[in-house]
Amino acid sequence: MFPCEPVSGPISKGVFEIFGKSANPRPKLCPSCGTLVGANATRCHQCGANVNFSFAAANKALARFMPTTSPATYAILGFSCILYLISLLWTMRLGGGGVSGGGLFGFDIGVISGEVLLRLGESLPLPYNLQEPWRLVTAVFLHASILHIGFNMWFLMDVGPLVEELYGSARLLFIYVFTGIGGYIFASIFSRYPAIGGSGALLGLIGVLLAMSMGRQTQGMQMLRRQLIYLLIYIAVISLLPGVSLMAHLGGFVCGFGLGRIMRDRKPATSGERKIASVLGWGSAIIVVASFAMIVEAIVRGIV
Repeated sequence: MFPCEPVSGPISKGVFEIFGKSANPRPKLCPSCGTLVGANATRCHQCGANVNFSFAAANKALARFMPTTSPATYAILGFSCILYLISLLWTMRLGGGGVSGGGLFGFDIGVISGEVLLRLGESLPLPYNLQEPWRLVTAVFLHASILHIGFNMWFLMDVGPLVEELYGSARLLFIYVFTGIGGYIFASIFSRYPAIGGSGALLGLIGVLLAMSMGRQTQGMQMLRRQLIYLLIYIAVISLLPGVSLMAHLGGFVCGFGLGRIMRDRKPATSGERKIASVLGWGSAIIVVASFAMIVEAIVRGIV
């Protein structure tokens, strides 16, 4: 038998390098352009992006918790549904939330109290929205009933993934928020009634797709253009019904069509384009979070 002797020298060092904290760190990929950079590098030598603290790094970290396909579309869907559930529970606490007359089919289920919608941030006529501009954002994610949110989210899942595939997740979020705000600016200027819902933003998505398809004569684009025009006619008829905000629909569509004419209909390809897209996406997310934070503060302080 051989006597037991302590491991020493290079072997001992190698063991601790493998199992201990002193193991050599591995090279990593730049979150912006995907270039392999050194283990201790703070900036990418290819695109100059900060590999630790940047929008691209934040996108990569957030992607771990999001669906692999259409993450922005699902984020909008989930956030809207959570807000509806909160508003419904609040309404039930006040004694409402049952079946009510009205709606497109003469009845509505899970109707949200007007008081709850007011306090959670529905859009109001212009003088009020100028005093509380966050309502232009919060109203995009609020809905009045199960039928209301059901139809809007169904439509979102039909159109959102297509826009997200063409423009990328960050720009989809920007388009949705920007056109939703645009719709409620129109509604607050030209209408005397409160308004809520994602319809204006959804019309913005249609506007983007229609603008993108204009002037293209391929069979696929012609088919898409015809489908969009039929859908617009259908929505225009619905917009004339009582309780539907025609101005929010029109404003969202106009803003979306304008974006579709100036934005390239492809995902960001260069590091500069990805940086701009990240700024637009994260900027939109920050605006949404800040707007609802203001609503929460107003509720806590008893202002609304």
